[in-house]
Amino acid sequence: MKLSDILSKDSVVMSLRGRTRDEVIGELVDASIAGGAAPAALRDALYKAVLAREKLNTTGFGKGVAVPHVKLPDVGKLSVALGLTARGIDFTSVDHQPAYIVMLLVSPKQAPEEHLKAMEVIFKYLGKESFRRALRECQTAEQVMEMIVEADHQHLTA
Repeated sequence: MKLSDILSKDSVVMSLRGRTRDEVIGELVDASIAGGAAPAALRDALYKAVLAREKLNTTGFGKGVAVPHVKLPDVGKLSVALGLTARGIDFTSVDHQPAYIVMLLVSPKQAPEEHLKAMEVIFKYLGKESFRRALRECQTAEQVMEMIVEADHQHLTA
């Protein structure tokens, strides 16, 4: 699976405005909808589902990264929205550090295997300090996409 197949430029938020986890999740839900993950009519249901998932267990995985994720039956396709922030957001991360990179994974409920494959790719990339650093240095959504396409190429040829 290639991350560039499930992340579009329209789903990249270069400078998250939110100051709280819930505000940031709202921004990324909106970016997911803008990128075609779900119809606008599902916005509130998607937002509530992501918040409900967060209440079960934090998706702040440490190293400045949070990966909120949700599976919904009415979602048409697997997609990722990516948000960056210089301020850092409290996601109650396991290392007690703020998140600077937030990736929201939205999946159709009927495709759990694809959801797991996407999580595997996301964590493979975000597990590399050099990838996280380069991602935070990007200035535009185009640069983010170029970097992810390159990472996909390296992942598939490794």
